[in-house]
Amino acid sequence: MFDEMHEWETFCDNFVSGMGKVVKERSADSILVEGLWNELKAKSETSAAAAAAASTARTGYNPLEEFFEADRGRDDDKPVVYGRSWKASELRLKSWDDLHKLWYVLFKEKNMLMTQRQMLHAQNLRFPHPERLPKVRKSMCRIKHVLTERAIEEPDPRRSSELKRMINAL
Repeated sequence: MFDEMHEWETFCDNFVSGMGKVVKERSADSILVEGLWNELKAKSETSAAAAAAASTARTGYNPLEEFFEADRGRDDDKPVVYGRSWKASELRLKSWDDLHKLWYVLFKEKNMLMTQRQMLHAQNLRFPHPERLPKVRKSMCRIKHVLTERAIEEPDPRRSSELKRMINAL
């Protein structure tokens, strides 16, 4: 798995540049595919730049804070209700960009929950709401499943195998 956004971007850059070489070796009709990959890369770079700008715009922002859940005040006596995992049928309706963004939201949530669980375990305290982590993992697994379905449906066998290789690296 990719520990940081930079590793994912590097992987995508290498993947996209490799696909560009493959496309150039093929017929002129395939230039459209190269354009789609370049468009995908540009969108990914734009969203990453926007996220970086938004994170630095906050005052006193520490990136390590994302590994910890925001503390609730003592006044909040109401129980917190957490959501459910994403269904594959819902994920099939999402675009590549939406799935990419959702993957990273879930990845950050998983890291935060695992950090919290480890800290509480070290203090011999109970991890509250342990059902949250399996929901996140299940959603991530379903995203990979939907992407694999899309890769299998790809008519070009070379591109299909590249997509599968990328998905398996997640």
